[in-house]
This record gives sequence, structure tokens and C-alpha cells, in this order.
Amino acid sequence: MTTQHHECCPAHTDPTDQPVTQNRLSQPDPERSPGSADIEVDRAEAEEFLELFHAENPQPGPLGPRIAAVMREIDMTGTYWHTAEELAFGARVAWRNNARCIGRLYWQSLQVRDLRTVSDAGSVAARCFEHLREAYNGGKIRPMISVFAPESPSRPAPRIWNEQLIRYAGYEQPDGDVLGDPRYRTFTSKLIQRGWRPPEFPSAFDVLPLVVETVEEGPRLFQVPGQAVHEVPLEHPELTWFAGMGMRWHAVPVISNSLLVIGGVSYPAAPFNGWYMGTEIGARNLGDSDRYDLVPEVAKRMGLDTSDEATLWRDQALVEINRAVLHSFRVTGVTITDHHTESRRFLTHLEREERAGRRCPADWSWIVPPMSGSQTPVFHRYYEAENQVPNFLADNEAAGRALQGGPPAFR
Repeated sequence: MTTQHHECCPAHTDPTDQPVTQNRLSQPDPERSPGSADIEVDRAEAEEFLELFHAENPQPGPLGPRIAAVMREIDMTGTYWHTAEELAFGARVAWRNNARCIGRLYWQSLQVRDLRTVSDAGSVAARCFEHLREAYNGGKIRPMISVFAPESPSRPAPRIWNEQLIRYAGYEQPDGDVLGDPRYRTFTSKLIQRGWRPPEFPSAFDVLPLVVETVEEGPRLFQVPGQAVHEVPLEHPELTWFAGMGMRWHAVPVISNSLLVIGGVSYPAAPFNGWYMGTEIGARNLGDSDRYDLVPEVAKRMGLDTSDEATLWRDQALVEINRAVLHSFRVTGVTITDHHTESRRFLTHLEREERAGRRCPADWSWIVPPMSGSQTPVFHRYYEAENQVPNFLADNEAAGRALQGGPPAFR
């Protein structure tokens, strides 16, 4: 799986061919504030999910008694507790339904860590670091999700502030430039104000601390242990000077501030990962002008004519950065995929979903790679972007905390 983050898609079966349970799945309510602890679970959402679960998983037994039990639980508590099997299925289907992910062919392989009894900040952070080590798997990246305590009317769930478990600091310099990742300059300064001490000699790739917030403890900072941080130094197969630039990137992209919603139950802390698609690193993280902005420097070192955009020097340099990323991950034995291969795999996934009688929502602007889009098969078609649940939903407040370093969720 890749989780192409803008950092950081008509070939569908006739709607009448869809299973009844699939057609009835509701879309997220835009008027509902994701993760609000004072809103109890919607009974219709719970029932729709249970119908889907039992339609695709006959082993758990009859549907009726389970629905009745869940409705009684909602009546008494305002929410309900998924079985381990429901949770695993819901997390995998959330990936299957995520319109922004090109790597959904592997949705059934997602390893689900059921950590719903974990709710204090220190334990959440420790299990996140375990996630990084286990997902890395010696370089053979495992798709994985760690699901922490759910939102409930009686107690808000923990929050992870960071966009990903591993993000690099961005240090504002006196001349206005940024050492590191400019995307996180404000987040970095806010964490320093909260007590984080950067290394004595800051670099462009200092891993930011993990911020975990609970209603009892408020936001707490945890330094990511070195053994949990696996990085790939970047070199080029032909440009020998590239390695001397000192560029590197972390191996496991664990998105950590999306809201997982399953059957009306919200899980604000549910970090999940697949593996990188090369363009996420080379074309976006390293290539974007508001990120590491590596294109002009590489073009200069390549001796390209940068006096005129028509020379396509940007395109040449960008290709070589992306070649370096793919080459470096492969020679170090870390799983990665290229955008041409992953585009073909996505169409395989789409065909499988159609054969199964399911719609496959896709957001064209996210599915089409950020480099050589028209050279990939996903470019030349239209897609339905309708949101379905279970799913990973964007949370505007969480996005604000990840970039601005606050305000806290619980004040």
C-alpha cells in the first residue's frame, strides 16, 4: 500500500448490481464533528456495518442476535464494542474504501493490532514505537494498523498530533530560510516552546518527538527511540556526487492523525502504514518547492541549462531524484514501489472490486501520480469519488494540530 499524501480517478458496474448492504452504506455526515465525545453512536451506521460484516463473513453466525446485542449496548452506554473480528474487518474495509490511496490491492493483508485497552499517553507512544519496528520487518515492510481506545460518550479517545509517526523538524533560520522540512517549521517551534530540545547541532533530518494527548494528561512529548527510526541514505546509480548531498528518508510511512470510523465508532488514534511509492518521496517530499526543494540544486549539479523553463531542466532533475530514491531503497532492501507499477496494480484492484460487485471510490487528483501522470494507465479514465464507510476521514482540527502545534484537543 502507498498512502500518497499531498504533503502529504468510468468503468464501474451498474449500481443495480451492487449488494444491498453495500448500497445502503451511508456517507459520513458533514454536520457531525468527527470524534466528538458527546455524540453517541448512530444506530443506523452500526446496523449497516454489521450487515456488511456478516454478508462478507458468514463464520460469526446469525446477524439478528448481534444487531440486537449492539442496540442494547448503545442504549445503555451510547456506544458499543466491536469484536476483534469486526475491528479487523472494519480496518481493512476502511483501507479498501479510501478514495485517496492507490495501493489498495493489498487491503486484505493489513495486519491489525487491537490496542483498544491502551489509552494513556505513555503507553500509546510506546506501542507506536513498537508499530514502527514491527512494520519495518527488516526492510520487508508490513501493512499495519494500531487501533487505540475509541471515542465514547464517557471518555474522549487519545489523539496523536503528528501527521506521521516520523516527521522531520524544520528550523527557522535568521535569514528566513528553513533547515529541514519547511512544512513543519511552525510545529517545530511550538514543540520547542513545549520543552523539546533539538540536537546540539541541528540537521535537515532531525526526527520530531511524538505528541500524544489525552483528556487527563494533556499533550505529552515523547522522543522517538533510535531503534524505531529506520532511514535510507540516498544515492544515485550513476551520479556519484548525489550521495554527498547527505539526503535520506525514513522507511515506513505511518499516517497517524486520520480518523478511523467503523460502524459509527470513531478511533482518532489509529496509525497505519503501507510502503512508500517513490514519487511520494522524490517528487513531493524532496521535490516540492515548499518542502526540501531539491530540484534546483540537483539541476545545478547536473549542469543543466536553468535559464529557460523550456529546457525542461526541472523535469530532468526530478526524474533523477526519483531514480535515486528507488535505487537507494532497493539496494538497501527496503520495500518501495514505482508509480508505473502501482498504477497497473490499482487497476487490477479496481477490476477485482467490480467483479465482487463493489464500487471502488477513487479521487483522481490523488490516484494519478505527481510525476509522468499521462504515462500511467490510471490517468486515462474517470472514477467515482463517493465516500463510503468504514473509512479514514480527514479531521480539520487534527490537521491543524499537526501543522500548527495546537491548540490542544482538550482545553
